[in-house]
Amino acid sequence: MKRTSSDHAFTAQELKGTRQEPTYSGALSFLRRRYTRDLAGVDVAVTGIPLDTATTSRPGARYGPRGIRLMSSQIAWARPYGCNFDPLEKLAVVDYGDCVWDHGRPAEIPAAIEAHADAIISTGAAMLSMGGDHFVSYPLLKAHAKRHGPLSLIHFDAHSDTWNDADGTGRVDHGTMFYHAAREGIVDPKRSVQIGLRTHNDDLMGFNVLDAPWVHERGATAVAAEARRIVGRNKVYLTFDIDCLDPSFAPGTGTPVAGGLSTAQAFAILKGLAGIDFVGMDIVEVAPPYDVADITALAAAHIAHEWLALYAVRPGGPAA
Repeated sequence: MKRTSSDHAFTAQELKGTRQEPTYSGALSFLRRRYTRDLAGVDVAVTGIPLDTATTSRPGARYGPRGIRLMSSQIAWARPYGCNFDPLEKLAVVDYGDCVWDHGRPAEIPAAIEAHADAIISTGAAMLSMGGDHFVSYPLLKAHAKRHGPLSLIHFDAHSDTWNDADGTGRVDHGTMFYHAAREGIVDPKRSVQIGLRTHNDDLMGFNVLDAPWVHERGATAVAAEARRIVGRNKVYLTFDIDCLDPSFAPGTGTPVAGGLSTAQAFAILKGLAGIDFVGMDIVEVAPPYDVADITALAAAHIAHEWLALYAVRPGGPAA
């Protein structure tokens, strides 16, 4: 009888290649990638940032990385549908595990996340980060900007997250990160785009906005084309708040808003972003306690998998 290998999160010897094992068992890692802190020869390090104390509504996103890893086991056996290559054959991808901090010292958390990102980026590996609430994008962007300079941002969300931090203290809040990122020059709003917004904010800080009605009226092809035009040849960071999706497709999140994108629309837009010079990505606000049949975590796993394909075809990438 042929022996089926398992527990690839620990037993895999090679960093590249898609591996199959029963979806319902085995040690969990993102897409069954090897768990390691050794980043020699690694193209992408997947890591969890399990923070949810910056939420303004329902907590629970601290369980997001675990939930996304769980549902990624459902799709680890094959390349993203419609992709003519397997990104896991082109890229050396590992699961780096989660960022940790002392939860009793919340003021130290942003610096801990930034230092965690610094340690990964300094090796030359890209980061695919799983939140956690959306605040985590701020220290992650700070780390990326140190290496790459001011970035263009492609931001999928129901909210702008550019609300004014009135006292200017940089409060740990998942609605003010891009206000600070824009003011500090970490991102260039004029060369950035926010997709799927459907909540009011009178000050958008100069970001280009393709709101949810724009997406529904114009379609995925037009959205992707406009996003590519806006960011041009800049280096780009992708941040995807899962509440960009309509609650019917992603109920497991802290601040759901009706009228959002479908998973099919999101996938189509992402596929249309091929050729952009991506440097990193996060998928945030997955809150498994509010999920139904794990469909939110599954959507997030698919979105992260799609980004790996985009990273592989970036200018100079192995599949470009």
